[in-house]
Amino acid sequence: MLGAFQVPPAMTPPRTRTRAPTQSRPQLTESSQTNDRDTTLLARTAVSLEYASLIHTGHCPLGIYVIPSSNNLLVWDAVFFVHQGYYADSILKFRLNFPGNYPEAPPTVTFLTDVFHPLIASPSGSFNLAARFRPWRPKEHHAFDILHWIKVAFKKHALDKFTEPDCFNKEAYRLPYHDSTQSFAALATQSATLSQSESALFDLDHPSPLGNVASEIVFKKMTPDGLRQQRMKVGLEDWEDNSTENIASMTKRA
Repeated sequence: MLGAFQVPPAMTPPRTRTRAPTQSRPQLTESSQTNDRDTTLLARTAVSLEYASLIHTGHCPLGIYVIPSSNNLLVWDAVFFVHQGYYADSILKFRLNFPGNYPEAPPTVTFLTDVFHPLIASPSGSFNLAARFRPWRPKEHHAFDILHWIKVAFKKHALDKFTEPDCFNKEAYRLPYHDSTQSFAALATQSATLSQSESALFDLDHPSPLGNVASEIVFKKMTPDGLRQQRMKVGLEDWEDNSTENIASMTKRA
């Protein structure tokens, strides 16, 4: 015969465990999604205006050419033709990635061309902006300031002022440059030579610090006749010496 179970006097009733209410994961509300869209829209607008401003005198440094990505306005591809100094004759491709909250936060700069430089991490290609923009001031600093800093960073007077904490490539800073300027100059010249090699310029599968990352800036081989036609299209006179069989032409990816 079934009956009710009574707890003996010496026993205390068992404690029942109560499960704490589960906290649901925060979900994106329509308001937060709208704010994200507005932030990205503001960033795109700011980046568009800054790219348009590069046409002004002194905004885009001589020797640097910039093209926005055809897929994402917040990505700029650029190439830097170094004319003087340790890295003379280098042809260096790099990329600017603007964050969704730009200009509150700066873009990141990554070199696609492998280059031996104190401010450039190896093998990632990350370039340290903090050596110049500390801190980043949204109302004062602009994309063209970054382009000018990139150019300056390859000059001797800037290399002389770098401090070790600012250098992503400690080896380039500590060993060659400060211990043996001659060794550093040789390594910089080697970087310049490799950057203008056919494999680096024309081969899209050429390995870069980011892997097989294609830039919007593409170099194509051209014959002297092809170069002459291109120069005529933009109103430039022929070069007197067209004996080079393959001459590089910079074109935007179709």
